[in-house]
Amino acid sequence: MLDRDQLETFATVAEQQSFERAAQALNITRGAVSQRIKALEESLSTVLLLRDKPIAPTPSGEILLRHVKALRMLEGAALRELMPPDKSNIPVPLAIAVNADSLATWFPPVLQTLLLERRVALEVVTDDQDYTSARLSRGEVVGCISTDAKAAAGFVAEALGAMEYRCYASPGFAREFFPDGLTVPAVLAAPAVLFNRKDSLHDEFLSDRFGFSIQHYARHYLPSPASLLQGIVMGVGYGLVPRQQALTLMQDRQLIDVAPDQPAYTNLYWHHWEVEPLLSCEITELVVREARRQLVPITAPGSFPSAEQTSGTPAIRSANFATAVIQSAMKTDAPTPAPSETASAASPNHPDQPAT
Repeated sequence: MLDRDQLETFATVAEQQSFERAAQALNITRGAVSQRIKALEESLSTVLLLRDKPIAPTPSGEILLRHVKALRMLEGAALRELMPPDKSNIPVPLAIAVNADSLATWFPPVLQTLLLERRVALEVVTDDQDYTSARLSRGEVVGCISTDAKAAAGFVAEALGAMEYRCYASPGFAREFFPDGLTVPAVLAAPAVLFNRKDSLHDEFLSDRFGFSIQHYARHYLPSPASLLQGIVMGVGYGLVPRQQALTLMQDRQLIDVAPDQPAYTNLYWHHWEVEPLLSCEITELVVREARRQLVPITAPGSFPSAEQTSGTPAIRSANFATAVIQSAMKTDAPTPAPSETASAASPNHPDQPAT
């Protein structure tokens, strides 16, 4: 039988990443923290913490950390059933990892439900969707949104849906840098707005468009969805933004889709424990239900969702009017074509679409 005080001390050190901060959180001495950790490691005959800065759990420690978090949720559920309602409302501390774009678009209803029920003391850890699953493996969170379709051993990956991104610019920026469309010379000259250095979506978008990698272009890094979008609206650069986030600005003609023939989709999955407590299971059901209500259904790799699929989601249904507005804005901003250009555009061999 594992000692509960030792387990809580170990979990607190892992979460605080410091013996000193753990001692303050537990209101005990630093020496008492060290003694409990040493006794726990001796009882299990394994090292649980790497004594680096910051302190981090070992692979064995990651397993034990997930165990402690599960114990907390089980205990919280038991107390709610055993104690009177006025005394059982003790929130269970837990953390989940969510990518910033989800947090800015479809995830708020999940937060509203979780927080207003007042059953959890929630920490939302934001990270790029390509890197969140490592936090789950380390025991830092009980669930995460990831782009990985395959879960690690002991975990499950539930398909959520695909986020649709569009390449936007302000009308003035598009006139200055993309008078002939989104071409290679234009991309090399135009500054792009990216989330951070982990963000690979823009490079993948350009590679898909032109058939080869483009690396040498100017980049602005604005590490929040709101600041990234505002930067594009201000005309400092162009970039990829979730379509749901930009709908109002599209309708107001503050943004133009500079690649209307090329949406970009990012498939998202909810990773969680294979065997999870009831509270964690309820969180999984809530996340999956809301995601599938708002996101585009996931399709086979390399294919795009059909028009029927995209138009059926609440986040996208209101975009039909916005698309018409953008097309109108592009026609208004474009110079009047010469007669020869008009004749060329009318030719069956030259369909009416933006130059690439």
